[in-house]
Amino acid sequence: MTGGLKDGNTEEEFLHSPFIRKQGNIYKPNNKDMDNDSLNEKTMEDVHTKEIDLVNRDPKHINDDVVKVDFEDVIAEPAGTYSFDGVWKASFTTFTVTKYWCYRLLTALVGIPLALIWGIFFAILSFVHIWGVVPCIKSYMIVIHCVSRVYSICVHTFCDPLFEAMGKCLSSVRVRLSKDV
Repeated sequence: MTGGLKDGNTEEEFLHSPFIRKQGNIYKPNNKDMDNDSLNEKTMEDVHTKEIDLVNRDPKHINDDVVKVDFEDVIAEPAGTYSFDGVWKASFTTFTVTKYWCYRLLTALVGIPLALIWGIFFAILSFVHIWGVVPCIKSYMIVIHCVSRVYSICVHTFCDPLFEAMGKCLSSVRVRLSKDV
């Protein structure tokens, strides 16, 4: 290394420290007060490897409007028409366990393929929106702005004087309504 080590720094410290010029960071030339700023910057988290909350699986309450059906919502015995207690408990257990395991089986069989399909769909939708829709709308707005300026100039040049003259000619016209009985 040219220039040697200054201020008693060990070679290991020198190799791992960020390159700082007296004028500032070479990547941030306007930052004169750079003191290991590159080491203190917030690191961006990768959204694809973030922790998944296995307890609260609907934190944004997307499925609050979905029908949440429990045994009591489907089967209810009014007073005076009770079945045997054992039948009632077995029915409750059968309904709950069947609903639970059927849902788990369906998600195991169909959930991953549907996740793949929905991932592809939203990727295509994002791509079309970012690379197709927004640029079309922006270009349309630029063209319409130009057309609206030309239209505005034409209206102010040709129509305004005509309507102003007609307004002055017809300003002395008086209309009276009278009702004859």
